[in-house]
Amino acid sequence: MPQDLKKLMPQARATKTGFVTVEVPGAQKVDGETIPRRNAKAKDALVYTPEEGVNTLYDIMRYASAKFGNAKALGSRKVLDTHVETKKIKKMIDGKQQEVDKKWTYFELSPYSYISFAEFEQQVLSLGAGIRKLGLNPQDRLHLFASTSSQWLGMAHGAISQSLAIVTAYDTLGEQGLKHSMLQTHAKIMFTDPVLLPNLVKPFQEAKDVQVVVYSTKDTPKQKDIDALTSAHPHLKVLSFDELLKLGQENPADPVPPKADDLACIMYTSGSTGTPKGVLLKHRNVVAAIAGVNVIVGDYLGPGDSLLAYLPLAHILEFVFENACLFWGGTMGYGTIRTLSDTSVRKCKGDIRELKPSILVGVPQVWETVKKGIVSKVEAGSAITQKLFWGALAAKGFLLSSGIPGSGLLDAVVFNKVKDATGGKLRICMNGGGPIAKETQRFISLAITPMISGYGLTETTAMGALMDPLAWTDSALGELPATIEMKLVDFADAGYFSTNKPPQGEIWIRGGGVTAGYLDLEEETKESFTDDGWFKTGDIGEFDPKGNVKIIDRKKNLVKTLTGEYIALEKLESVYRSAPVVANICVYAASDKTKPIAIIVPAEPALKKLATEIGVQGDHLEELVHNDKVNSAVLKQLQSAGQKGGLAAFEVIEGVVLADEEWTPQNGLTTAAQKIQRKPILNKYQKEVDKAYGK
Repeated sequence: MPQDLKKLMPQARATKTGFVTVEVPGAQKVDGETIPRRNAKAKDALVYTPEEGVNTLYDIMRYASAKFGNAKALGSRKVLDTHVETKKIKKMIDGKQQEVDKKWTYFELSPYSYISFAEFEQQVLSLGAGIRKLGLNPQDRLHLFASTSSQWLGMAHGAISQSLAIVTAYDTLGEQGLKHSMLQTHAKIMFTDPVLLPNLVKPFQEAKDVQVVVYSTKDTPKQKDIDALTSAHPHLKVLSFDELLKLGQENPADPVPPKADDLACIMYTSGSTGTPKGVLLKHRNVVAAIAGVNVIVGDYLGPGDSLLAYLPLAHILEFVFENACLFWGGTMGYGTIRTLSDTSVRKCKGDIRELKPSILVGVPQVWETVKKGIVSKVEAGSAITQKLFWGALAAKGFLLSSGIPGSGLLDAVVFNKVKDATGGKLRICMNGGGPIAKETQRFISLAITPMISGYGLTETTAMGALMDPLAWTDSALGELPATIEMKLVDFADAGYFSTNKPPQGEIWIRGGGVTAGYLDLEEETKESFTDDGWFKTGDIGEFDPKGNVKIIDRKKNLVKTLTGEYIALEKLESVYRSAPVVANICVYAASDKTKPIAIIVPAEPALKKLATEIGVQGDHLEELVHNDKVNSAVLKQLQSAGQKGGLAAFEVIEGVVLADEEWTPQNGLTTAAQKIQRKPILNKYQKEVDKAYGK
């Protein structure tokens, strides 16, 4: 493959032709199932390693250091100051409107400072030596209860260099969830953030295996938090990341490299229902995942590329992508959801404009925010500016789909200014973690850079589907990574059969990324995995004519209505999320009703604009969400988005509830991976839901 592909600027169109997946040669047809399919490049044999001799995550780290040496590997920013601004807002309290103070916190950050691949290797080996000096041994476990950072990755690889397995927990996990993961995994050492030290006091009363707590040095700890932890648990040794690093430098120890079949990670699923399950991932699973995606996008990525790392490393998508980035020699700059854009920082640029990434991975919530930010700026301009932008967007879409040259001129005249909002250097962006509205994918792909899609699960080490940037489409997720095979199995309840045209059914996956099962959950493992290695995903899919994977439903999010129709909640959310007024959304369908309703967090600028258009005054979100006239206008906008998105009459919502606060992991209404928590949301807004249904 020519080297210039590493600098390729793809466009939102497919230039590659032919099938991307094919039926497995010689596979027998089984009643109620499709013949399994594989990536066309791996039709005769699945790919399990990205390079000969690279069989573990330890090998990935050593390979990256040997190949990329002094190139920039990891970049971080320090918080220089915080700025708190207080504003008066009107809020409904016990049915009465009152004025209350509301505080906003903004961060002032340093520029990025970097360490090289060789320096990362030295850091990892020293951290491993420090862990060994503290009395930890191979097969012990390190519990990572912290936000995404270069130190998180360093600690993980430090543990792995001594054949310890890691356990991941979201930094937003409550005390109960944290205690559950600690008791189940018996981890002996924990890495956390200073701000989370108080959260450990109670769980440690029952979870007594942890002997050492290491805290990150990206923030300064409060001495009283350390004292409270050590006085409650005198046996604990508490030290900083820098102290552990120094301990290892002063007491060097040879690494104890893991084997491919050793446990690498116990990763808890981020599912929105039930107790999280600990998924057992071996080194060969994670390395196979890197190999699988490398076959699809490895030709386009390499040294000189930069990735903004901000999604939770406790989520399989980010964990695989960051380790793949090490293998490719890309530079990772760490950021946070809070500081991505300029709006939540002061006296500095947000992470995106400071880093100027060439690769950006996001979830639907992030991309909707990016899109709405661009649209609001366009709409704040003159009528001529607005017509120019929307006309250029339509023209570029037509030129690309027709294969007519000229889109580059539109980029130069119109869209390069828009691209500056994401740093100006983006070549590829990717959506994962959930379905995105087709309209939003097209908008980002035309206005900024082509958006490719990914699909996977913790149980498959993020393997499911990934789009080749040169085979871009907005009607499917993409091809199969080269390390797995997939088949569709009948789901008769909702009418999805392998004999349909096109064939449809529940997606089953087998191959290098598929885990052996769940920690201490024999029954759940038997239910979800077959004896011959297939994992039953619970997702309903089909293949398009080129063999791309499409997700059309999810079994657990299918609700049967009063009229017997099945409503797919996630599908509806991806369509309604494209409405300007929606910042976040949860669709609810009752089995004793004919149509669904939506609970939404409104986008404040769009809500104010809508209110002004219908003659309703209000300075703040809290005032507007309780106004019946505003509610009716929002409902009409959502119904219009549903009809425009091609939804059937029974899928168009009949009512809407407007939330007066953002949904965050902190208030328990989303997971750390930005997935909505259906039950807590419904519980919180039950009265408003009943009212929307006319109860």
